[in-house]
Amino acid sequence: MFPGVSSLFNYLYYQRYYRRCGSLALLCLLLAQPAVAMQVVFISPGKSNEPFWVDAAEGLQHAAGSLGIELEILYAERNHLAQLSLAREVVGRPAERRPDYLLVAADKQTLPGQLEIAERAGVRVFSAYNGVQDAERGMLGYPREHLHYWLGSLVPNAQEAGYLTAQALIRQGLAQFQSPDEAMLEMLAISGDRATDSSRRRTYGMELAVAEYPQVALRQTVYADWQRDIARYQTPILLKRYPRTRLLWTGSDLMAFGALEAIRGAGLKPARDLLVSTVNMTERATRSLLDGELQSMAGGHHLAAAWALVVLYDYDHGVDFAESEGLEMERSMFALFDPQMAEVYLNYLAAGRPQVNYCRFSKVCNPARKEYDFSIRGWLQAAEAAASP
Repeated sequence: MFPGVSSLFNYLYYQRYYRRCGSLALLCLLLAQPAVAMQVVFISPGKSNEPFWVDAAEGLQHAAGSLGIELEILYAERNHLAQLSLAREVVGRPAERRPDYLLVAADKQTLPGQLEIAERAGVRVFSAYNGVQDAERGMLGYPREHLHYWLGSLVPNAQEAGYLTAQALIRQGLAQFQSPDEAMLEMLAISGDRATDSSRRRTYGMELAVAEYPQVALRQTVYADWQRDIARYQTPILLKRYPRTRLLWTGSDLMAFGALEAIRGAGLKPARDLLVSTVNMTERATRSLLDGELQSMAGGHHLAAAWALVVLYDYDHGVDFAESEGLEMERSMFALFDPQMAEVYLNYLAAGRPQVNYCRFSKVCNPARKEYDFSIRGWLQAAEAAASP
């Protein structure tokens, strides 16, 4: 071999050897590193001590814990402007602190602003609880159309909640109060607000139920902005205006409790003189249903954000919900609670609210699953299993 060729050959050989070893070492190092958890920030429109949003946060935390998701929850404290400022704060963080996904509730028509904020920053966003309103459609279009980082949405069928609770309330009222000398059964309604999609749909569902009973007269619908104090103030005014009222439909548990206080303050007895229904399966509302203070209650939608985490977990692991479920999912999450369902839920609470395994609802965890089950009945089965010794 010519002088120097052997040295050159050896040099090239060892260079390839060291590069190969270096690549293998780098690969081993990467494999040894723990997988980076999927990061999600949820902007809650409610107050941090509001029972419904406390329950919603607990569901989110259980879903995140069982799916290995790093979760952060921020509260707008019922300030719709704070929902926008919180979104700006989240997407404006340094890259290493910016979440993989932003989860929003689209409360009080904040969806367009939050989507625009996320789009400009290149942060993927998913909306839960409330959908796109008709007036917003022309501006927003559909997910992944004009706004590429808007992945989709998951909303409960809020109309169903309004309908089921009103129908049950009316049926009990007819059985208890209607007589030949009382031609019309009078009813009042206290709804949440005029702007939020879920509030409008609940109210519409209630109106559909009333329309099925010509012997029932809905005298007035007022809006208490989901606040107990406002409902407590409104109720005696309404009862003075319509003293023959027998039925009161409310759009949330806090408004129902405010109304019940006012009913008792007026010298009336709930369940005897006036029947009340509500939406939200908080602990107090569930106990009030069993105690007979409330005549009907629908719940389950507080888990919408937890279900959204399941959807995002699957999406992050390669199972895109758009292919089988659609980009804008509206699902039946409500159920009209009966005593058995109420007892299961209260037993779960008494057991200390053990973590529910949300992996059982995931398509990635269960490849044979073809459709998502976001029903409250399915969740109660999982909760009962978690609470079992």
